[in-house]
Amino acid sequence: MDGAWPAARLNSSRARRSTSRSGSSATIIAERASSRRESRTFDRATRERSQVRIVAGRWRGRKITAPPGSDVRPTLDSVREAWMSILQRDLPHARVLDLYAGTGALGLEALSRGAVSADFVEKDPGSFRTLQENIETLGAGQLATVHRKPALAFAEALDALAYDVTFADPPYASGEAVRLTERWMKSPFSRVLSVEHAANAEMPEGGDTRKYGSTAITFYRSEE
Repeated sequence: MDGAWPAARLNSSRARRSTSRSGSSATIIAERASSRRESRTFDRATRERSQVRIVAGRWRGRKITAPPGSDVRPTLDSVREAWMSILQRDLPHARVLDLYAGTGALGLEALSRGAVSADFVEKDPGSFRTLQENIETLGAGQLATVHRKPALAFAEALDALAYDVTFADPPYASGEAVRLTERWMKSPFSRVLSVEHAANAEMPEGGDTRKYGSTAITFYRSEE
């Protein structure tokens, strides 16, 4: 009788450990399943957010993409529409420069609306690849030239009035919106410079600033 107790206690202990392991395994499996569901939901949301629509012109309604999970911040459709509407008379037959191009949405929108050529400048490798894919998707290869360089360095090397219209959408916190504008003021490399920036940012004088919530665009025109 006395010798049976240790075995009984051992069996009971094993049962408790087995139950504990079983419960722990079930919890882990449930957590993994939940994680997979959340991941799939996040992936779907990311793919949906990465779709950028061409608003008007020959490619109206066509969609291009931003790199999934990237820091690229495409300009909202509503802001891009307002931006293009302000420049609508400048775009037909224009030579366009898209600095900090990201997805290329601004330059591609300009091409869609009648610009004859667009140079895209983007230094990030992932964004650069996506930019090339977007140009190919729209069949814009004969109208577009891509440059993998820092935007400010590219602008520094430009001749006066090398372009008709420049779009620039630098990272808000970089301070490059002001630096690029100051470079343009020394020797305008395009007849029109349009720069997106935070609405509370102080831009050099002489521009026409339009605000859209927390975003603003300032337009400068050369007198030459």
